[in-house]
Amino acid sequence: MSNQLESLKGYTTIVADTGDFQSIAEYTPQDATTNPSLILKASQQAEYSALVDKAVAEFADSDLSGDAKTEAIIDRLLILFGLEILKVVPGRVSTEVDARLSFDAASTVAKAHQLIAAYEAEGISRERVLIKIASTWEGIKAAEELEKEGIRCNLTLLFSMAQAVACAEANVQLISPFVGRIYDWYKAKNGVEYTGAEDPGVQSVSQIFNYYKKFGYKTEVMGASFRNVSQIIELSGCDLLTISPALLQQLKDASGEVELKLDPAKAAEADIEKISLDEKAFRFMFNEDAMATEKTAEGIRAFSADIVKLEKLITDRI
Repeated sequence: MSNQLESLKGYTTIVADTGDFQSIAEYTPQDATTNPSLILKASQQAEYSALVDKAVAEFADSDLSGDAKTEAIIDRLLILFGLEILKVVPGRVSTEVDARLSFDAASTVAKAHQLIAAYEAEGISRERVLIKIASTWEGIKAAEELEKEGIRCNLTLLFSMAQAVACAEANVQLISPFVGRIYDWYKAKNGVEYTGAEDPGVQSVSQIFNYYKKFGYKTEVMGASFRNVSQIIELSGCDLLTISPALLQQLKDASGEVELKLDPAKAAEADIEKISLDEKAFRFMFNEDAMATEKTAEGIRAFSADIVKLEKLITDRI
């Protein structure tokens, strides 16, 4: 009898959600995603100290100083982690732009160019890299420009239909709706332990998936930020699911088959109204969603805080 992880792979592409590349191989995911929090956590572990030292050492004789030097070292550290991950996964790695650029489209594009150039200098084609950007209006517009250049993007911190529609219209490669953080918000607000198909996070991703398939959008949907195995199983059939090592292990340890939940054929027959958004309509629709506005802002603050912590870690090493 197969385990649930292998069964799920029959419907959905599995992505490892971790900066701990040593643990990735055990679960044979197609892709891997990282974020500032995961990189910070990994960088503080003894087994990855050599990567931090390598990044710092490469700039020991650099003419850069102060903040510019720290920024360059962090960018190099992101690339070093990405290179190690790409040795383990056959597909793509997501590397995130500094969250403090979330409201600056031009600077986001510039940073994406730097990251892609760094990967290409190491012999990695841009097809194997997703530039991870927050799903603000400015982030989506930056991604739209990058996609036209053949630089593929993963729009993260996505909590609402407004964000999902804008990403699809921008021809973004992939979106990462955050199942668990949506669940957290509704659980805190209503005091309810949601399970199965009643989970608001599951419902949000299902709605986005069905909308995309109904109207033929090519943007991939990758459910993210899971709190439990139930949320994952309820989204079987989603294009991709990015899952932490702990939950991957739970799926691997559980025997039995997983049932298909999200079906493009059924989505094509669904009675769904098409949404049209310009910037004003996007901002109003997004503003009307209290959960989405709060969780997006909270996520940007948290990722920005972890970048500051990573900067301190690098400065201390220097």
